[in-house]
Amino acid sequence: MQLDLEIDGWPSETDWAALSENVHDAAASVEPALASGRLITSILFTTDDEVHTLNKEWRGKDKPTNVLSFPMLERQDLLELGEEGPPEMLGDIALAFGTCEREAGEKGVSLRDHTAHVLIHGFLHLAGHDHVDSDEQAAAMEKLEIEALAKLGIADPYGDRDK
Repeated sequence: MQLDLEIDGWPSETDWAALSENVHDAAASVEPALASGRLITSILFTTDDEVHTLNKEWRGKDKPTNVLSFPMLERQDLLELGEEGPPEMLGDIALAFGTCEREAGEKGVSLRDHTAHVLIHGFLHLAGHDHVDSDEQAAAMEKLEIEALAKLGIADPYGDRDK
């Protein structure tokens, strides 16, 4: 996987590029479809205003959100992708600094750990997972998130919920 990163408005004391690589590796360990060396993903670490604009334009929601994912491959195409051939664009992920920072504070976790969680969430969306249509899909996606976060030494973010 090749990651193309753009970082604007995020604190420089964290190596967001290294975090993105580690998060991808953890996500690929629980979702093998993400492991292909042919895949390219762009990640935009940006402001709430930019994510608000993207959310309004592409999802019709007039507010910022923590993470947006824009898949460019259908799940079946991703699953059939072999290792031979030209690079393939998996999709784009955009993260909103202000929203991620606020949520991390509300959850009592570090910005780094919360960002890892929403990045994993974004990668899983790019791989065709969703949580909107059914409780079963949501539970399956959360299980993958928890497994990937554990590989990074990050606690279950859903631990306060009854399962």
